Amino acid sequence: MAVKGLVAAIVQFLTQQLQEGDITEESRESLEVAIQCLESAYNVQASDTPENFNLYEVYKSTEGNAKPQLDANLTPETDPESAPEATPEAKAEAKRLKNEGNALMKADKHYQAFLNYTKAIQLDGRNAVYYCNRAAACSKLGNYEQAIKDCHTAISIDPSYGKAYGRLGLAYSSLEKHKEAKENYQKALELDPDNESYKNNLQVAEKLLAQQGMNSTGLGGGAVAGNDISSFLTNPALMNMVRHMVSNPALQSMVSNLMVEQVEQGGPMEAFIEAGQQIVRQLHNANPEFIESLTRQMGGNSNDPDPPQKN
Repeated sequence: MAVKGLVAAIVQFLTQQLQEGDITEESRESLEVAIQCLESAYNVQASDTPENFNLYEVYKSTEGNAKPQLDANLTPETDPESAPEATPEAKAEAKRLKNEGNALMKADKHYQAFLNYTKAIQLDGRNAVYYCNRAAACSKLGNYEQAIKDCHTAISIDPSYGKAYGRLGLAYSSLEKHKEAKENYQKALELDPDNESYKNNLQVAEKLLAQQGMNSTGLGGGAVAGNDISSFLTNPALMNMVRHMVSNPALQSMVSNLMVEQVEQGGPMEAFIEAGQQIVRQLHNANPEFIESLTRQMGGNSNDPDPPQKN
């Protein structure tokens, strides 16, 4: 019976598409054939669909677990100060919706939970917990910007709400805003010093922030964006090493002699190329790990400090 009801709902949906959908004549013919095949195979009609059952609405309600884009109309800018004081009845219903939302979150039904928390906010717009809980649902749905907004709203209502700072840290971390994540984890820990989750998350944020800083200077092991040669050459560690090497009298003498020799044999271009190769060799010998790391960032062969030779 359940299968027939589902097939009938599919037939009903396809029939609605024939009537309302913007489809081509070719697609229309295909839909008509599909409807006839389903009706014949399962002996059903669109009218056999269970009462008050709309397949498309059911799909939309479960689509949340696939991280949909939330309708902006569901999360309007909220000013808790201007929200009316909820009646006892409204507060009781909001609390029920919140508890139901918590159960939905545990069941990984994040979109439905989001809707429950939104309804709770509409009933009692001065309760920080409802905004903070909705922020958790938004994060699960991948809508981190809305999660940040809801956390800030919760904090504006209750500045000592540690969980709101913790969830704010998670949202910022998901957006790779590790500085903001660190600041909010620190605040969460100030309010809840024994929370191991906040401690662990703070350590991760600090580590990622340090790594982010290293990458911005080209030292973090990540590729230099677009092989940006200017960033590569302005790397402080590399420049310090170069200055140290070129100020070495022995290297200066070697390069000078090499330049004279190469100019006599092959011309100035060959002299510059050979001098550059000698400097690269010296740099590699001075700190091979560092040079290999930089070479990998530039997409070169880390096993060969010399520029490739033309055949």
